[in-house]
Amino acid sequence: MRTLKSTLARGGSAEARERFREYAVGAQPHLRRSAYLLCGDWHTAEDLVQTTFGRLFRSWPKVMRADSVDAYARTVLFRAFLDLKKKDRRTVALDDAPEPAARPDDADLRLAVRNALDTLPPRARAVVVLRYWEDLTVEQTADALGVSAGTVKSQTSRAIAMLRQHLGSAVGELIHD
Repeated sequence: MRTLKSTLARGGSAEARERFREYAVGAQPHLRRSAYLLCGDWHTAEDLVQTTFGRLFRSWPKVMRADSVDAYARTVLFRAFLDLKKKDRRTVALDDAPEPAARPDDADLRLAVRNALDTLPPRARAVVVLRYWEDLTVEQTADALGVSAGTVKSQTSRAIAMLRQHLGSAVGELIHD
């Protein structure tokens, strides 16, 4: 609502600003849901609602004379959405970006890594997961497991060696298939 507050501070009578603020606060949830249904993205929906409120505020005296302020707001929202789509034809949303071509052995490799993790003793597996999946430091991992940093280092070294040994044959088989 920072944009709304800065817009409200710019002009109009205090009474008109207050009526607009009350309307915006009450209408925001419904407009936001409608915007989401239009675009399918909550962040873009928020932007559309803010654009709608900006346009409504600039024309607030005219809007207040309309038969239905809600209908007027919906029209502004839908037009803001269409304007956005006209501008965005050359851009690609990250959701729509093409996925990189998957290598056929990716699933097999993931399964091989998962199986290799299953062969580790519980503490070694915990160390590997905390260090490499959760991306914790040696000290953070030691705190999480209640062991010394040296224990984490030695457990990590042994676990990596075990994974290499187990995965060496599995990765070799995947590559030769």
